[in-house]
Amino acid sequence: MRVLIRGAGDLATGAAYELWLAGHEVLMTDVETPLAVRRAVSFSRAVYEGEARVEKARGVLVHSLKEAFRVIDGGNIAVIVDEKAEIRTTYQPDLLVDCIMAKRNLGTRITDAPLVIGIGPGFSAGRDCHYVIETQRGTSLGKVISRGSAAPNTGIPGEVGGYSTERLLRAAGTGWMEPAAGIGDIVEKGQLTAYTGGVPVYAQMSGIVRGMLQEGVFVEKGLKIGDIDARKIEALCYTISDKARRIGQGVLEAAERMTASDPAVSAFSTSFVRTRVPKGTLRPVQGQGLQRV
Repeated sequence: MRVLIRGAGDLATGAAYELWLAGHEVLMTDVETPLAVRRAVSFSRAVYEGEARVEKARGVLVHSLKEAFRVIDGGNIAVIVDEKAEIRTTYQPDLLVDCIMAKRNLGTRITDAPLVIGIGPGFSAGRDCHYVIETQRGTSLGKVISRGSAAPNTGIPGEVGGYSTERLLRAAGTGWMEPAAGIGDIVEKGQLTAYTGGVPVYAQMSGIVRGMLQEGVFVEKGLKIGDIDARKIEALCYTISDKARRIGQGVLEAAERMTASDPAVSAFSTSFVRTRVPKGTLRPVQGQGLQRV
């Protein structure tokens, strides 16, 4: 299927990766200044670095639909700056996944694609999307919800390595981000990890820095800027988290469930999946009959 994912942070990357592994074409949208803390495993990094490698996949920044198709043809994931995902009107995805993680719906509609999936709180399956994927840690993580909503946001981070709120680093002041520790560094409780607006940010626990915002971004006081993992396993800093992977598997399950049960979606997916064809070949274009490419 042709997939459009709104957002390119770590959870969106988990969804993109699972869909890419399954052979689907993936285009992701993001904002001009991404604030993904786990940027080492986020395709949003491509926005300011040009490309981002996550495990076996490569995300590449593009500036047009033509460039996106070229990147996808090369077996990669395309990333474009498009906050409102306006490219959906020309890209015409079979599947749209809203993974902005804003905890509320910022404009996604059930009519945006033949199959629309909302990730986490803020969406209602059957009203503004076809399926919702549960994001709260626990036995229901990654569950495909066909009616209703995901569990409401508690505001309390899930436990990782036995720690919850202590593992987060938050901006102590409003201003520019200046990291004093990098992803993969071991820090001790009370150690300086960053300056935000010139105000020092100290670690609340000992562990390895699993995530840290990039230098030079403007942050508001209280914003999450980093993540510490008590397990101190360096490999976990550079691999998709179990949470993101499970959410991605939920998205893939929902996509397969929908296409298997709805002939209209299956027909759309198989009729309009773009393939490499010789220049000048006539091919069907949705709503336009045969067009020469």
